[in-house]
Amino acid sequence: MEVSRSVSKRWFWWHRWSSLVCTLFLLMLCVTGLPLIFGDEIDHWLNPTHYEDLPASTPLTDLDSLVQRSLTLYPDQRVTSVFVDDDEPQVLVNMAPTWCWDDPLRHSLQYDARTGRLLEDEPPFVHKKRTFTEVMLDLHRGLFLDLPGELFLGVMGALFAISIVSGIVLYGPFMKKAAFGTVRRRLKWLDLHNLLGIATAVWLLVVGLTGVLNELSTPLFGLWQVTDVKKLLDGYKGRSSPVVLSSVDSAYVEAQRALPGMRVTSVVFPGNPYGSPYHYLLWAKGSEAFSSRLFSPALVDAGTGKLDVVVRMPFYLRAIEVSRPLHFGDYGGTPLKVIWAVFDLVAIGVLISGIVLWAKR
Repeated sequence: MEVSRSVSKRWFWWHRWSSLVCTLFLLMLCVTGLPLIFGDEIDHWLNPTHYEDLPASTPLTDLDSLVQRSLTLYPDQRVTSVFVDDDEPQVLVNMAPTWCWDDPLRHSLQYDARTGRLLEDEPPFVHKKRTFTEVMLDLHRGLFLDLPGELFLGVMGALFAISIVSGIVLYGPFMKKAAFGTVRRRLKWLDLHNLLGIATAVWLLVVGLTGVLNELSTPLFGLWQVTDVKKLLDGYKGRSSPVVLSSVDSAYVEAQRALPGMRVTSVVFPGNPYGSPYHYLLWAKGSEAFSSRLFSPALVDAGTGKLDVVVRMPFYLRAIEVSRPLHFGDYGGTPLKVIWAVFDLVAIGVLISGIVLWAKR
């Protein structure tokens, strides 16, 4: 359908100004996103951990023994959570003197998940040197500004989506007299910008919109905590918090049994601000490449060790979970990561050509 001149001018206004406002920030996101596509590989290369060469069928060590050993090493602290890595044979026992989420003395003890050998007693998080990928992720996610930075980049992502849609609408009228793929010498920057943009438009739109969803994860997760989670925990009011905790290992097995086809990866202890005063909160995720980003929580009574409930995640958190593998392209192994990296480089070309066009206007 032919776009009238007046309508085309309106779309051009939207394309110009939405692009102008977000371009530099999107360029930063594309540059920092490139190493994050290969974040696991970079971490393994820069920070290798040497594990014993054992058969893949070697069972997981007893979690209770790791918790007890950690408490013996730090008798004045408490265990806040246990993380069971599903990518590497390691277990992290997280500890802190208080339940305060930003306690400066929070730290982790890293164990071999098969043998129980202590691999590293890490320094407090405030003194721990951040890895290259952690720095890139903090910049990519929120400009080192936490929630304000995340919301700001979410707005930039929304403007980026507007610029893509308006660019798609404008491509036909602008290039109707030239064959697809034409790059005219006199208008090479304009034609290059249009060609690269239209060739990657679907990918750009998917990555842009999933990026916006990811930036909303913090406030939406907080909303879930103060609505659904609070309502759920209100049903346990009047129950006394357990004085003696039941077996962590039994809670792990109980949750694993209740969530077939998933893998339990973390146990949040009662008292943790992100958990329940009465339960172990266990998080499990799918065992397949794509479903590995889909999480389900379960509450196990910390006094009796019995499963109370498997919590159903609301649709808006499910949408964020689904958006993550689409955003980073990390659900199809190395070949898909390479494709994502190529598209990312093309996106950088689109943004740079747009900057050149603006400078030469």
